[in-house]
Amino acid sequence: MGFLDIRNVTKSYGSVQVLHDVDISVAEGEFLVLVGPSGCGKSTLLNMIAGLESVTSGEIAIRGRVVNGVHPSKRNIAMVFQSYALYPNMTVAQNITFGLEMHGTPRAERERALADVAKLLQIDHLLDRKPAQLSGGQRQRVAMGRALVRDPDVFLFDEPLSNLDAKLRVDMRTEIKKLHQKLGTTIVYVTHDQIEAMTLSTRIAVMYRGHVQQLGTPREIYDTPANVFVATFMGSPAMNILPARVALRDGVPHARITDAEGAERLLRFSQPNLAGWDGRDILLGIRPEAITDPEGADRKSGNIQGLANRVSVTEPAGSDTFVTMVLSGRDVIARMRADASVGPGQDFDFAVNMDKAVAFDPQSEERIAP
Repeated sequence: MGFLDIRNVTKSYGSVQVLHDVDISVAEGEFLVLVGPSGCGKSTLLNMIAGLESVTSGEIAIRGRVVNGVHPSKRNIAMVFQSYALYPNMTVAQNITFGLEMHGTPRAERERALADVAKLLQIDHLLDRKPAQLSGGQRQRVAMGRALVRDPDVFLFDEPLSNLDAKLRVDMRTEIKKLHQKLGTTIVYVTHDQIEAMTLSTRIAVMYRGHVQQLGTPREIYDTPANVFVATFMGSPAMNILPARVALRDGVPHARITDAEGAERLLRFSQPNLAGWDGRDILLGIRPEAITDPEGADRKSGNIQGLANRVSVTEPAGSDTFVTMVLSGRDVIARMRADASVGPGQDFDFAVNMDKAVAFDPQSEERIAP
């Protein structure tokens, strides 16, 4: 039993089922991120935890107490919305303490809680201002303060950074991470941004079409994606997925692919279990950083394979250079060092880290487990 338990939860609107048997257990102090594209059901699930949406079937429990049908005000949760939802006619201090006042919290206790939260969020100099006088980042801090001041069992964040510009989003991401590390609170956080998911979470639930595709740590999600959807959704640039065929050479499985000229190439797998797929088609998944220049290859890897191929496009990106080439008829992106000497139209000797390669069943698109 977890601190927050979501047990086989479904949600339907009439005959349309939008969530399918969601089963997640969240430990106390955990930072769980629900991530997925628009319409995947992540915000619906968050609203069900909050009590803003009813559960069609299954159970949601907080601290062992089933809260199906319990009014949102009785669940001891706090929610931070995308739109901030601040009262424009109230000061920052009034916005933060309004919920406490409505619950009958004594004035001295309200003021003590306000001072603590304002200091924590570094907004004590803003307490007399109205929301219209604040920047987007300051408004988001006030919205977070309103949640923090209540000392709830679970914090719910619904895409809280999506209205901020790129730099401020990075800054606020760091602040939320620091806050979690300092307070050890239990957080469920919704985003469509996979960078937010990777950097903030202790665990990630990747959602698509109402199903949890994979639940795991950021490292598990990134290195061992459960299927092609997770592999391509998590990571920027996305994992390269290309058709290949397994071929045994001296009993060792290799991926048979073709280069830009259509010539056959073999890359040795690190997964011996793929010997059972000899002669069968697979989908080969390789992250861009696992394809690089020889000098930039991972020295700790025991399986760096050389691959000569023609470069199609180069894209300098400051700290990296992204290189596009064609393998098995697909555009494949490699991540090079910034000073790698490579140009379009050039034949280049790539280094492929096959320790990082993942194989998928082309029919089910599920990962072929080691």
